[in-house]
Amino acid sequence: MSLFDQTLLNPGVRKREVFGWAMYDFANSGYTTVVLTAVFNAYFVGVVAGNAPWATLAWTLALAGSNLLVIALQPALGAWADRHGAKKRLLAAVTAGCVLATALLAAGGRGDVALALAAVLLSNAFYSAGESLCAAFLPELSTREAMGRVSGWGWSFGYCGGMLTLGLCLAYVLWAQGQGQPATQFVPVTMGITAGVYGLASLVTFALLKERARPQPGAAQGEGIAASLRRLRATWQTARAYPDFAQLLACTVAYQAGIAVVVALAAVYAEQALGFVQTQTMTLLFVVNIASAAGAFAFGYWQDRVGHKRALGWTLVGWIGMTALALAATTPGLFWAAALLAGLCMGSSQSAGRALVGLLAPPARLGEFFGLWTFATRLAAIAGPVTYGLVTWLTGGNHRLAIGVTGLFFVLGLVLLRPLDLRRGQAAAV
Repeated sequence: MSLFDQTLLNPGVRKREVFGWAMYDFANSGYTTVVLTAVFNAYFVGVVAGNAPWATLAWTLALAGSNLLVIALQPALGAWADRHGAKKRLLAAVTAGCVLATALLAAGGRGDVALALAAVLLSNAFYSAGESLCAAFLPELSTREAMGRVSGWGWSFGYCGGMLTLGLCLAYVLWAQGQGQPATQFVPVTMGITAGVYGLASLVTFALLKERARPQPGAAQGEGIAASLRRLRATWQTARAYPDFAQLLACTVAYQAGIAVVVALAAVYAEQALGFVQTQTMTLLFVVNIASAAGAFAFGYWQDRVGHKRALGWTLVGWIGMTALALAATTPGLFWAAALLAGLCMGSSQSAGRALVGLLAPPARLGEFFGLWTFATRLAAIAGPVTYGLVTWLTGGNHRLAIGVTGLFFVLGLVLLRPLDLRRGQAAAV
């Protein structure tokens, strides 16, 4: 059997459609890599907010605000997409919103705190909505037996997109610095590059990916989002019918809180705790993306073989080891080791989480259940970075203590994973 065997896909699904689906991961990965992880977060703290004592906390609160928007709206939006057979149409709308809001970040210069925070709040909310809607196509494309592999294809291809966007930005930054330009000149250009790659690459997705869902009876006469909210409330009320999916959501909140810290604050930690300069941080994260792509691709095949729950557990052990290395690092060398381990764990855990949701979600309610998964990941994205920001604020900027506290999220995730019964959860979803 080849790596990309047709038998891994559902009847009627062509390989080029899976390529189109994976291209969305390729398109949007540059946003998290450049805006949230490598460039704009540290730029906001050091330049836009002028290294004010509240700068890191303000950044984390802006991300928290965007995630509150997603928590409030995404499950209902997913339910609406299910009712109206409109996942692809809604995906196009939120993609356009993220591209435009990312481009708006280019206007955030020294002292433009309100503008920068508003733009990152909107762009991150649109990004999160797109991630959820794209993930909801996975069970339509892949057989249950190959969910991990197909999910891994998307994540690994996504990290290639992150590398492309980051590589273009790094090349421009090196050139601009050679010309003597300050960060206030070259960082806005990197936001334009990121928005451009996102928008152009996503066109491949909309050209190749099919909308297989059909409007449900009565959807046209329904009450739109209001009807979807009522359905969502019913889902929560009947959650006892899906105890293992609920257990997965609890586990997801815990370990994704730690991942959210790494995504949102890795560059800040590197620059504030270890004295990295921007080009060092960008180079580091470029290499991390290579590790993430390799981890997601190889791990997808491994998790289908050894079991999704066990595989996710091993990645959480890896995350605990990563935080221990980062905490102990006093030189760039050890931090590089921690970052490479984070890259391997990043691709693996994200791929495993998406595959598990695909296995436990009822086929007729994919948008809704992936919306609940996004609810959990966005709740985590509030808890993790805000905890980190509060620790640094209360301790006068102690980033080492903050990264140590982050490790506890992964420990909690490992504890919450143990009761999950995957076989029982799959039976309930049928």
